Amino acid sequence: MGSGQVSFGRTLVVAPHPDDEVLGAGGTIARLAAEGEEVFVAVVTEGKPPAFDPEATARIQGEARKAHGVLGVKETIWLRLPAAQLSETSHATVNAALLELVSRLSPQTVLLPFVGDMHMDHQLTFISALVACRPHQAEFPKLVLAYETLSETNWNAPYLSPPFVPNVFVDISDHLEAKLNAMEMFASQVRQPPHERSIATLKALATLRGATVMRKAAEAFVLIRHVV
Repeated sequence: MGSGQVSFGRTLVVAPHPDDEVLGAGGTIARLAAEGEEVFVAVVTEGKPPAFDPEATARIQGEARKAHGVLGVKETIWLRLPAAQLSETSHATVNAALLELVSRLSPQTVLLPFVGDMHMDHQLTFISALVACRPHQAEFPKLVLAYETLSETNWNAPYLSPPFVPNVFVDISDHLEAKLNAMEMFASQVRQPPHERSIATLKALATLRGATVMRKAAEAFVLIRHVV
C-alpha cells in the first residue's frame, strides 16, 4: 500500500510478548497513528516467577510503554497469561481473553503473529486470535493480517512449517525512524549486529521489503482474511 491513507480503521495488534508488535508492525502502527487511526496493542503474555525475574518483567513492560508512546499507540492492554507456557494454558482461557478484547474494541483490522513462527506462544496466539475474529459474530474484523517477527518467523523448519510469503506490503518510508526509535526503547531486548534483533537488521529487513514493491521501506504481511 503506497501513498494515501491506509484504510485499516481501528486496529488491534496482538503481540505474544512485548516487542513483537514493534518488530512486526511498528512502522505500520506509527503510520496509522499519524493518520489519525486508533491503534491498540494487546500483549498476551508476561514472564512469571520462578521462570522469569519479576524485576525483568517490570522492566520490559516499562520499555513497552515507552515504545508505544513513540509509535502513538492509543492503549496497551496486558492479558498477563504466562509467557512460554501458553501450551500449558487452557486453550479456552486464551480464546476467552482474546474474544473479550475483540468484542470490547470492535477493531476493523487485526494484526497477528504468523502461525509458522518457531515460538509456540506465537502459534497459539495466532490460533486463539483467529477464534476471536470468527466472522459469525455481529461485529468482526474485516481485515486480518499476519506480521513477521525477526528471529521467530524465519527460524522455523523449512518445508515442515508454513513459510512466510508476504502478499501485503505497507509503505513505512516516512515512519521507519519511529519504528527504530521504538525498538531502541526495548534496551533489554535489542542486540548488536549481526544479531537479528539489532536495529541494523530491522532496518535492513524494512529496506528489503520496501524494495520488493519499489518503496524505500515497508513492512510485509500475509493476508489471512479480507471482507470487502
